[in-house]
Amino acid sequence: MKLALLIANRGFFPSTVISSAREEMTAALKRAGAEPMYPNLSATRYGAVETTAEGMVFADFLADHRGEYDGLVICLPNFGDENGIKAAIADCDVPILLQAYPDRLDEMDFEHRRDAFCGKMALTSVLTQMKKPYTTFLPFTVHPSTEEFDAQLKKFVSICRVVKKMRKMRLGAVGARTTAFKSVRFDEMALEAHGIDVESYDLSTLFAAIRKLEDSNEAVQNRLQDLHRVADFGAAPAGRDVTLAKFAAAVDTLVADNRLDALAIRCWSELQQELGITPCAAMGLLNQEGVPTVCETDSTNALAMAGLSLASGCAAGCLDWNNNYGEDLSRCILFHCGPFPMDLMEGPGEVQQHKMLSKSYGQGCSWGLNVGKIKTGTVTYCGFRTENGEVQFYIGTGEVVDAPVSKEFFGTYAVLETEDLQKKLQTISQAGFRHHVAITRGDVAEAVAEAFTKYLGYRRIEL
Repeated sequence: MKLALLIANRGFFPSTVISSAREEMTAALKRAGAEPMYPNLSATRYGAVETTAEGMVFADFLADHRGEYDGLVICLPNFGDENGIKAAIADCDVPILLQAYPDRLDEMDFEHRRDAFCGKMALTSVLTQMKKPYTTFLPFTVHPSTEEFDAQLKKFVSICRVVKKMRKMRLGAVGARTTAFKSVRFDEMALEAHGIDVESYDLSTLFAAIRKLEDSNEAVQNRLQDLHRVADFGAAPAGRDVTLAKFAAAVDTLVADNRLDALAIRCWSELQQELGITPCAAMGLLNQEGVPTVCETDSTNALAMAGLSLASGCAAGCLDWNNNYGEDLSRCILFHCGPFPMDLMEGPGEVQQHKMLSKSYGQGCSWGLNVGKIKTGTVTYCGFRTENGEVQFYIGTGEVVDAPVSKEFFGTYAVLETEDLQKKLQTISQAGFRHHVAITRGDVAEAVAEAFTKYLGYRRIEL
């Protein structure tokens, strides 16, 4: 990732802070895994931005390198100058992070005093007047050589990853909406207005592609190895692993040929009736490899998965808000059939048939669940929907805890503990969100919410 770096200046403050700020900020960006970009230091006085003319030099630099950088960091080693910064960022369309140096109580003389605290307040006022979105974190002033700023930069890098990918996305909806679930309906035009193209594909085209694949096909054999790496097929009838591998290979081709970024798949009942599989284990592979793939054609929650995965750097998965956990009102059971990446699972699972679908469509019709347990630890959860042209989301954090469930519990599960769970469930329900929820590892809620609201224009529903 590359981040443009603007060092601001105000001439009657000490200029000695400029060069040290550039060195310290460059080191901080590199610690965050980002490569800094800025104009030649000889292009402006001190290599900084103060005047409107110097701001225009920086603006030209941004224009010349558009598409190369994913975000902009504005550093205030002193008060800075509003006019120069305003000119520099007039056409900037990437996330912007503001950083202001703190003053030291023992260095408040004219030679050392910075006043970046005040300058940051002035700058935020100007950016608000410009209607230019920007990001700030707490504490209000922070030195770039501190762990606090490292944490801020880490969040900002996550924001930039989410915004870069989700401003222009292509979502593949494979199969008609799952007939039994009107709850997963959505507004394609609302997504289009937010830069997300939805491409629809009939399941029949997928079936045709699968039937053309020979068992010996290289792509099929590669996917077969992948499946056996993540799941034990010992209980499955002979050949179902090969059929799942063909499904995965056919979907891979669909993704590559159409440059799809995420998928929603009609996972029942035609796949069971036509092929004798449930695609969970194969979908887990796609999720692990960075193509968020959701079941039951819940297209909008594929986007929730995408945002979470981009922010965390780990894969995401989708489960049901499924069961209460006895009398404990702060816990519930999340469940689904096993389309989970290895990032989320304790280890390889076991391929089983789907008991619900087998009951409905006949024994042996639905092999492909990758049954296991979700890893314990902190998770961020998120849900998506569309309403009246808006893209809406909720987001929160919790802990997947090591708590027992019945031995006979069907599928893959996690016991989630989160503060004010009952209130949150009430809010989620009354706002019209689905029974599905996307999760990823770690706490990335602040970064995701910042990206979704400020830069992508989605509406947050507060839990």
